[in-house]
Amino acid sequence: MAFGPASRLGVSLFDETPPVEWVSGRSEEEAEIIIRATYRQVLGNAYVMDSERLTVPESQFKRGEYSVREFVRAVAKSALYRERFFEDVPRYRAIELNFRHLLGRPPLDLEEMRQHSTILDTQGFEAEIDSYLDSDEYQNTFGENIVPYIRGYKTDACQSMVQFTHTFQLVRGASSSSLKGDLAGKTPKLNSLVIQSIPTPVVSPGSDGATFRNPTGVARTRLGAGAGDAGKVYRIEVTGYRANSVKPVSKFRRSNQVYLVPFDRLSQEYQRIHKEGGIIASITPV
Repeated sequence: MAFGPASRLGVSLFDETPPVEWVSGRSEEEAEIIIRATYRQVLGNAYVMDSERLTVPESQFKRGEYSVREFVRAVAKSALYRERFFEDVPRYRAIELNFRHLLGRPPLDLEEMRQHSTILDTQGFEAEIDSYLDSDEYQNTFGENIVPYIRGYKTDACQSMVQFTHTFQLVRGASSSSLKGDLAGKTPKLNSLVIQSIPTPVVSPGSDGATFRNPTGVARTRLGAGAGDAGKVYRIEVTGYRANSVKPVSKFRRSNQVYLVPFDRLSQEYQRIHKEGGIIASITPV
């Protein structure tokens, strides 16, 4: 069992699973690995019975008529996906799950959520799925032959500290399933958090008070020096500095660093930590 930062943050399931890439000409057994990995990612770790499998798209993929991206598209547009993650699911929950399943990250902000809501209103469900798979982000990250994977817990996949913390609301839970293993079920997890651009605590799943649901409140208000305009302060624990740009003074890795950061400086501090090669071990309100 691993006890590194990914384990402490509750995402070792994803961190210990390397990306799966298809190379033309491989065996049918290897094609089956790609197919199962696609079902696992696009359907949010849900169990797929043999009778539910998409036999025609599977055959097209095995014959080389479909790339991995086109097979992902077929699964995401299938009746199986619609029934589980679109029909009878609140709109913003459906959108945040599309981000999880197809781009492997949480939505950036309210504006990005609104853009996809507009696509649903004006063009429909299939165009909404296409908007992820035909995006520059998808092409640059996964290309034609890599199965999408959860990547939002890695700092280079996020643009802000807020988005980084939202990853753990979106992917952690019993068995890390999108619906059945998640206490939120069909309830949106990020809606209010995205609207208000609120970061959430990131704590070890095994620690006291750990939760896989949105916290009932946000960081407590602090008055006085260092509180910032919003009056909210977060404690960031960082470990594992490995930056090549910083000349090491010791052959040993530096011990954990703890920073108390006002809300309005979270994104700036996030970028600094990432640039210096640090690994964020926890983010908690103080």
